[in-house]
Amino acid sequence: MHITLVAGARPNFMKIAPIIRAIESLPAEKRQVTYTLVHTGQHYDAKMSQLFFEELDIPEPTINLASGGGTQAEQTGKIMVGFEAFLSKQPTDLVIVVGDVTSTLACSIVAKKAGVKVAHVEGGIRSGDMRMPEEINRIVTDSIADYFFTTSSFANENLLKTGVSQQQIFFVGNTMIDTLLAHRHRFRQPAEWHVLGLQRQQYFVLTMHRPANVDNAEVLESYLRTFDEQLNELPIVFPVHPRTRQKINELGYQPKHLKLIEPLGYLEFNYLVEHCKAVITDSGGITEETTVLGIPCITLRDSTERPETIEAGTNVLAGTNPLMLKPYFDQIFAGRWKQGSIPPLWDGQTGKRIIDTLLEIINQPLTDPR
Repeated sequence: MHITLVAGARPNFMKIAPIIRAIESLPAEKRQVTYTLVHTGQHYDAKMSQLFFEELDIPEPTINLASGGGTQAEQTGKIMVGFEAFLSKQPTDLVIVVGDVTSTLACSIVAKKAGVKVAHVEGGIRSGDMRMPEEINRIVTDSIADYFFTTSSFANENLLKTGVSQQQIFFVGNTMIDTLLAHRHRFRQPAEWHVLGLQRQQYFVLTMHRPANVDNAEVLESYLRTFDEQLNELPIVFPVHPRTRQKINELGYQPKHLKLIEPLGYLEFNYLVEHCKAVITDSGGITEETTVLGIPCITLRDSTERPETIEAGTNVLAGTNPLMLKPYFDQIFAGRWKQGSIPPLWDGQTGKRIIDTLLEIINQPLTDPR
C-alpha cells in the first residue's frame, strides 16, 4: 500500500510526524506500506513551517503546493488544483488527511473525485459551532472519508450518529500527544525566558487568534484589560501573530503586564506551557497538550470539539464574556484547580496503531456501506 500524507498548517505537522515515524520503524518483513508527503503550503510563513519540520524530524516533503494566503475560497481552490495535478502524476492507494484545516477538506474532495480512498486522522470531532470554518471542514471531510482514526469515544459517537459504520471507525488515540511525549525531553527555554525575567509557575501563557476574540477592538481590549487587572500582576506571555499585534498597538489601552513576543517553535512554546501557572487560549489543540502536561487551561470559547479535555483533563470552557473570568482566576490562585487525568489511548503509541490498522486493511479491504 502506498499512502499520500497531507499536511497544510502547523498543527498538521505535529499530527503526521508520528505516522511517518511508525512507517519508518516497520521491520523489513512488514514493509508493505510506503508513503509520499505533500505539504500544501497552506501556512505561508515559510520560516516557521520549516522550523517545525526540523524540530519534529519530519523529512522534506515530496512537494510543496505553495497555496499561500488569500480568502478561504481562493486557498481551497489553489490547493485543489495543485493536489489534483500531483495525484495525476503520483498515483496512490490511500490519502491520509489530518485535523480540520482547509487542506484537510480540499485534498479529501480531490482524492475522492479521483477514485482514491481517504482516511481522516482526528475524524469525528465536533464543536457544534457552524461559524467556525474548521467545523465545516470536519463535517465535509467526514461525509466522504472511508476510514476514521479517532481520538476519543465522543468522536466515535459523533460518527455513528451520522451513519458511519462501526467497521470504518478505529479508536487509536491522539497523534498530537505522540509528538508531545516523544519530544518532551527536548523542550527548551526560549530566549524570552531571561529577557522577560520569567520564573516557573509565575506567569501565564496566552494564545488568541479566533476572529470573534481579536478582530473587534472593543472585545479585544476588554479581554486584555481583564487579564491585566485580574492576574495578580504576573506576566502574560503572548506569542502573537503580526496582524493581532497591530490591532493591540492600535488600542487606546496598553496592558502593563502583557508581554508580546514573536511566534515560537514547537519546542520553545511547549517549554513555556509546561512551566507556566496556567494557559488562557481559544485554541483546541493546546487544550489537549495542557491536559497531558497537567497545566490548568481556560478556553475562551462557548463550545469545544475536544470535550474529553474538560471531562477528564485540566481544561474548562469559560465562555466569551471577559467579565465572567474572575472565578476561574480565583481558583488558580487559590490552588483549587481540578485534578485532570489523561484520556484513554493518549499514550504516545497512536502512530503505531494507525499503521498496524492499515496493515490489517491491506489484507482485509473494507467497503463503505453508505
